[in-house]
Amino acid sequence: MAIDNWLLTQHQSGQHPPTLRFYIWSPPAISLGYHQRQYPEFWQNLTWQGEKLDVVRRPTGGRAVLHQGDLTYAVVTSGFTGSRLQAYQKICEFLIQGWRSLGVELQYGIEGRGYIHNPNCFGTATSADLILPNGAKLIGSAQMRKGGVILQHGSMRLQPDAELFTQVFGIENFTDLQLPKDIHTEKIIAALIAAAQNCFHMQTLIQPLSQSEWKQILTQPQLSFPQSLTP
Repeated sequence: MAIDNWLLTQHQSGQHPPTLRFYIWSPPAISLGYHQRQYPEFWQNLTWQGEKLDVVRRPTGGRAVLHQGDLTYAVVTSGFTGSRLQAYQKICEFLIQGWRSLGVELQYGIEGRGYIHNPNCFGTATSADLILPNGAKLIGSAQMRKGGVILQHGSMRLQPDAELFTQVFGIENFTDLQLPKDIHTEKIIAALIAAAQNCFHMQTLIQPLSQSEWKQILTQPQLSFPQSLTP
């Protein structure tokens, strides 16, 4: 989350190009939406396979996401005009096209703002989210605008642990994702990079963060953390 936020500010100041980033979480964590003020107190003491789950805050909105068995993408870019929804759909083109190349068809969710009453991001699918033909939500996305710069990132559920999901959200009806068996993280990332190059007419350069960039990220002001409240 700190890296995504840093990339946003760097691009806004003209010091960093548009960026496409993929990452996984270790240890697993729960990320809260920027405006999400309430969450169960027991989330602070959850463990999975002997590791404590972190609870962190995103710079973007939406509801809580359990990051375990998922792949996160982040896009930092600028130059988009139109509404927030139009920007979502323009950016999501590479997700739809990339997953289609892997044999997975996705479409937008149809639920409205009722999602704000559900603490679980994957409990509802709005017009900014992508769902499978069986209705299961595969990708939940959130967005932040700062001036003319957009940060959009989201979680792609790949191999979530149903027992942990139930423990966190108290929901037992875990919809089968029905993904092809031969899909793995590296294959997904390669397909999505190829789709982004096609959709955005761009070339990509894979480049790790430098030591000086890591120092800037680690010393930037942290997002304020919401008060812990029992629902």
